[in-house]
Amino acid sequence: MREFFNVVPPDEALATLLDRLDVSVRGEVVQTAQALGRVTAEDLVSPEDMPPYPRSTMDGYSVRARDTFGASESLPAFCDVVGEVAMGSQPQVCLSTGQAAVAYTGGMLADGADAVVMVENTQRVGDGSIEILRPVAPGENVIQVGEDTEAGDTVIPKGQLIRAQDVGVLFGLGITQVAVAERPRVAIISTGDELVPPEGSPGPGQVRDINSYSVAALVEDAGGLPVHIGLVPDDYPLQRQAAMDGLERGDVLVFSAGSSVSSRDMTVRVLDELGPPGVLVHGIAHKPGKPTIVALVNGRPAFGLPGNPVSAMVVFGIVVRPVIQALMGRTEPPVTRGVHARLTKDIRSATGREDHVQVKLIEGEDELLADPVFGKSNLISTLVEADGVVVVPLDDGGLYAGDEVFVRLY
Repeated sequence: MREFFNVVPPDEALATLLDRLDVSVRGEVVQTAQALGRVTAEDLVSPEDMPPYPRSTMDGYSVRARDTFGASESLPAFCDVVGEVAMGSQPQVCLSTGQAAVAYTGGMLADGADAVVMVENTQRVGDGSIEILRPVAPGENVIQVGEDTEAGDTVIPKGQLIRAQDVGVLFGLGITQVAVAERPRVAIISTGDELVPPEGSPGPGQVRDINSYSVAALVEDAGGLPVHIGLVPDDYPLQRQAAMDGLERGDVLVFSAGSSVSSRDMTVRVLDELGPPGVLVHGIAHKPGKPTIVALVNGRPAFGLPGNPVSAMVVFGIVVRPVIQALMGRTEPPVTRGVHARLTKDIRSATGREDHVQVKLIEGEDELLADPVFGKSNLISTLVEADGVVVVPLDDGGLYAGDEVFVRLY
């Protein structure tokens, strides 16, 4: 077998895989109501102008703008109110010189009107007239035809994540079905003689399986579909068969545990012998998660994550999540949500290694504080307690208490 465990930076490990990955997005049509969080498989184009008619943005009066020119509180303009345009109705009134009609937010304007005066800038005079205390320009307080979007405009481009506001726009245009990328199926295998199902009672030396379920949750959060292959003991033939099953049922294969270099860690051998080109990277310059495996098996990405839960979850975000997004045709990486805060404690690191350190955010007197949550890599409580993570770059030897840092929020 080839010799492995040649540590590379995390970004290089990911790029090594993505450069060789042939992404062919499969599309499917879903109801717009179920499209939240999916990625568009084609440009979504507006079938019509929105709005299809001029709409008022204020409660007030639709007027001819020229009838208001020069108006002020000391010398108001006078208009006769000759009707109103009810919500959801077409105008039944056409304005002449010196006339106005009641207008409602979102409603149509009276025929002949080209602006809306806010009700706050008017005063009633008698039963049928108003004083206008401020002039308006043509088009003021009015959304014009097609100002939101015009027929033929690309509303949401291909490869974009559909957000809640996007769903609203699509329904506003009458688009009730959309073409989206199929969700990649991610086959998950947990290995180790010590593992028992969560519903079981661990015996001496045994632990409940955490990673199968935490990784599955991360897969769903990334947009994929988790496929549970199951628990597999430290037995090469059984792990190889499980990997073959996973590659048959999934578009991506994720091994949890078995990525280190001990005699019982077989993942690197399994992934390298299943099909070309095999293992691309074994070892990333990162803490936690140094013994990570990145492979490509007959065109399908495969990963070996560390067995420690914290390491597995952190590394998933670095190398697996971006690949799931790429397989859905995501054209732009997600924007990293985060805040700036000041460290409460020193963070030690080593030059040449990227560290991800969990932190809890605390409200200080006049600024936000980032308090490191230190703990061994198999303590899942460190993630539960954390609000986000601080990254110590490869070329830094650590960070000091009092440093301002960027916290990537969970």
